[in-house]
Amino acid sequence: MAVEPLIFDLASPGRRAIRMPEPDVPETALPAGMARESLAWPEVSEIDVIRHFTRLSQKNHAIDINFYPLGSCTMKYNPKVNEAVARYPGFAGIHPYQPEATVQGAMELMSELQAMLAEISGFHAVTLQPAAGAHGELTGVLIIRDFHADRGDTARNTILVPDSAHGTNPATAVMAGFKVETVPSNSRGNVDIKALRPMLGPHIAGLMITNPNTLGLWDEGIDEVIGLVHEAGGLVYNDGANFNAILGIARPGDLGIDVMHFNLHKTFSTPHGGGGPGSGPVGVRAGLEDYLPGPRVRTIAEDTGPRYEWFMPERSIGRLHSFHGNFGMHVRAYTYIRMHGAAGLRRVSEDAVLAANYLKSQLSDDYVVPYDRSCMHEFVASASRQKANGVKAVDIAKRLLDFGIHPPTTYFPLVVPECLMMEPTETESIETLDSFVVAMKQIARESAETPEIVRSAPHTTAFKRFDEAGANRRLNLRWEPEHSQVVPSESVIGEVERILEAVPAD
Repeated sequence: MAVEPLIFDLASPGRRAIRMPEPDVPETALPAGMARESLAWPEVSEIDVIRHFTRLSQKNHAIDINFYPLGSCTMKYNPKVNEAVARYPGFAGIHPYQPEATVQGAMELMSELQAMLAEISGFHAVTLQPAAGAHGELTGVLIIRDFHADRGDTARNTILVPDSAHGTNPATAVMAGFKVETVPSNSRGNVDIKALRPMLGPHIAGLMITNPNTLGLWDEGIDEVIGLVHEAGGLVYNDGANFNAILGIARPGDLGIDVMHFNLHKTFSTPHGGGGPGSGPVGVRAGLEDYLPGPRVRTIAEDTGPRYEWFMPERSIGRLHSFHGNFGMHVRAYTYIRMHGAAGLRRVSEDAVLAANYLKSQLSDDYVVPYDRSCMHEFVASASRQKANGVKAVDIAKRLLDFGIHPPTTYFPLVVPECLMMEPTETESIETLDSFVVAMKQIARESAETPEIVRSAPHTTAFKRFDEAGANRRLNLRWEPEHSQVVPSESVIGEVERILEAVPAD
């Protein structure tokens, strides 16, 4: 395999990818301390920059390349029309310090998006402040904390979290200052109500539940669970990570949920990760809207038409971030909702649930499926049968890379040994699902007949297996040059000079 030079190795003083025009305004020096004296940026040409980042992109997987059944992450295709609308100059070119009067269109979009999310979910009010799903979780738990504090109910210091809840929930509760107690699941994958009852009391601030849960199951006792927590004086927070399964079918607010965050990147097709801004709006029932973070957008009716303004709710938990720099995510989600409409959003969930149940039925003969009931948008299988031949869930995940398919989520939720959590989403064709089934069945056969092929995978990727545990324990986030710049040999330089001398002058 040819050695690919790093962009730092290609650097040479004076090279530029772009040359800026002379400034047409007076230059102003930065205030002292705002800039370092020198930065070791590589000086490279435009083509070197393009090749560097193109090579990097080709080493990674993406939903635009192939199937991405990463359970609990809802890696659905992001329609390109959303990207086009987000790039409209009136949306992409605005600045957070602009006066309200100059961004009324953007504020109108945010106001309508708040109302749409509230209608879809059954909540009284929504804030767009949180910049990510985990940010939205923290928002919800801080609202629960302040709600009890305002009532003088300071003894409520514990949050209950089912063992089938989203993995970030316990950490979020601890960050908000709460103790965490785990509620076990029963044999059908629901919250074990017999175990829940004795855990409730005056010390319980609330329950953080994920419904549908990370087992891919709708909790069959959700009404009773919510009623018991409310009866004990607690609030119920629903993690919206799996909201894609119930659009247009069930509204969490109608079930009695008090607070929920939305993952716009999961349910409403805004891009995942990549270091860019996300969005985790939060909806609340009536009576909790004054605790929402701000500023929020509200509509003022005037004779000349509606006007939009920022406001801070009366008992707000405060700002979650300085500005709405993630506004582009709101534009994408708004476009997605308007493109689908009510009937289209319901079809999204129906197709996602259908796809997951199809995969579950096709793979249940080859892998252990611990819960024998219809799933929602995702399902869990276990590689416990394959483990008898020395093949673990991680091995199956690595082998899938050889088929050009991103692995499912592994080893989560923890209640399923050798767990494989698969989520196809609604955007995949039957042909894609069938090709995934073929790959998984082949891996099952290999695990029984030639397990070393699976244990040593991947075989076709640019990089093989990494020591992932070691990489996490010994983080090295700083690149340092090793003076590996390629220098032509004297013989090569001489040959080039002879060729140039032979070229006619004209």
